[in-house]
Amino acid sequence: MTQPDFTDTQPEGREAPFEIDVMLLLEGTYPYVSGGVSSWVHQIVSGFPHLRFHLVFLGSREEDYGKPRYQMPPNVVGLTHHYLFSDAVLPAAREERGDAATAELVENLHTLIRDGQDAASRAEVLRASLQAMQDKLDLHYFLHSHQSWGYLTAQYQLRCTDPSFVDYFWTVRTMHTPIWTLATLARELPRARIYHTVSTGYAGYLGAVLARLYNKPLVLSEHGIYTKERRIDLFSANWISDNTPVLERTAGEAGYFRQLWIRLFESLGRMCYDAADPVIALYETNRLRQIADGANPITTCCIANGINVPPFAATRALRPASPPLVMCLIGRVVPIKDIKTFIRAVRVASNRLPGLEGWIAGPEDEHPEYARECRDLAESLQLGDTLKFLGFQKLTELMPKIGLVVLSSISEALPLVMLEGYAGGVPSVTTDVGSCRQLIYGLGAEDEALGASGAVVGIADAQALGEACAELLGDTARWQAASAAGIARVERYYTQPMMFDNYRAVYDDALQRSAARDVGLSDEVGAVATWLRGEPPLDEPPLAVDAAAPQTALHTEREPAAVAEPPQDGGSPLGGQRGRSPNVGAT
Repeated sequence: MTQPDFTDTQPEGREAPFEIDVMLLLEGTYPYVSGGVSSWVHQIVSGFPHLRFHLVFLGSREEDYGKPRYQMPPNVVGLTHHYLFSDAVLPAAREERGDAATAELVENLHTLIRDGQDAASRAEVLRASLQAMQDKLDLHYFLHSHQSWGYLTAQYQLRCTDPSFVDYFWTVRTMHTPIWTLATLARELPRARIYHTVSTGYAGYLGAVLARLYNKPLVLSEHGIYTKERRIDLFSANWISDNTPVLERTAGEAGYFRQLWIRLFESLGRMCYDAADPVIALYETNRLRQIADGANPITTCCIANGINVPPFAATRALRPASPPLVMCLIGRVVPIKDIKTFIRAVRVASNRLPGLEGWIAGPEDEHPEYARECRDLAESLQLGDTLKFLGFQKLTELMPKIGLVVLSSISEALPLVMLEGYAGGVPSVTTDVGSCRQLIYGLGAEDEALGASGAVVGIADAQALGEACAELLGDTARWQAASAAGIARVERYYTQPMMFDNYRAVYDDALQRSAARDVGLSDEVGAVATWLRGEPPLDEPPLAVDAAAPQTALHTEREPAAVAEPPQDGGSPLGGQRGRSPNVGAT
């Protein structure tokens, strides 16, 4: 396949032939931002060279991004950019009165959003709003009509608890404008056989719109829970105003505008969950969180991250006999990684273990102000050469030089960098977030028997983090045991072939459902997710149990093909059975 042209895709007719197998919807990540999600996207696209991918990059503003951080594989046949908050997408201002019928529709839609708590109500909101946005309820109406102004001012008086109307006006305009521009984008994008979003939020909303417009399957792979992570970002964001007098505020409660943003992302998340099948999490706790946030349990499942072990395994021979006295944080220098706690932990650990160094290997350009604060903190703690900011590093070259992979994050999912460290024989010390405890201590008796591959401490506890690092690096026998446990864990449960096997089933299933819908056939909701959970097919009658029969008889009553097969090549503790998905033909 020849190298594709990565200029923005031009609008294409609805009847154009399919040239795209999978359209990936990417919000603020690949190929312009490095990190775990971007690495996973590159891994997936590269791992399925027979599929043609089109990427849709959703960013804030064009000037916020530099050059691509990744060389895109040749099976990427197109790339579309869309900037959510760019003035270029706004229509020219002109006066418009609006009409009573459209104003009534706006009121009815908002009533349905507030009162409708079920999937059917949300589906009706999506259907009716898409139809209205094609008619008189366009972006110009929202931004410039007298009717829109009247509704906005009425809602401010009725609902807003913040005294600033100016901030209310601009918040509502800013957060809602992408709803219109993404609906327009959906109609301009080339058609694809299936759509795959890597988050909820605005990308998930775009996925729900595309699935609705073209009756095509939508796959959702959620690494971190988008609404949870945006909630963390919004609580610390200094660009959101809170004008409530100090004495009227409730401790720990988000201001009105923060709550407004959070409610928007929760609503978009539910629309995406309703449209997607399957809804994929990295581990069980996040799957349960998705269900709590509105996902249909039948469509949910887990597929763990997996890495290409051999390149990292080759680095083990390059390591010195004793573990290097280096605790290394590998990640972006951004607030959610809590780099400041790591820096304070380096101070603690180096006081306890002379000669220890702390390294920060990751880009600083995503949040320059925070990076500057981190450097100032290191200087105030007089760390000098004990702490090094390395910038982006090639991990296979870095691993033999470090003794620990350290994560001080306040939110993670299933960090690839921990798995890469394990493959290189490097244990981890992390905060108790995401699946880090599972990765260090194991999940289930068989995994736990491998031993601890590091240590877990509380969030924002620099003292505990530093002490744990010093204790592990200062005890060679314990370090070697943790290294061996990490190697065994990643090789048994978290390899790239295991992850690819599961995503091959997801893509094969979705492509078959797409083809079936083209000829008017329906597909069974949750079939591939049920299979990935290792459960019997949805249409299989439950196994009759004779209470008087010995319990061991249960293992022989069902046909072998209907039972979750034992993990092959180690398997995944949450990956479900392997083989053929219930919707995938014998091809």
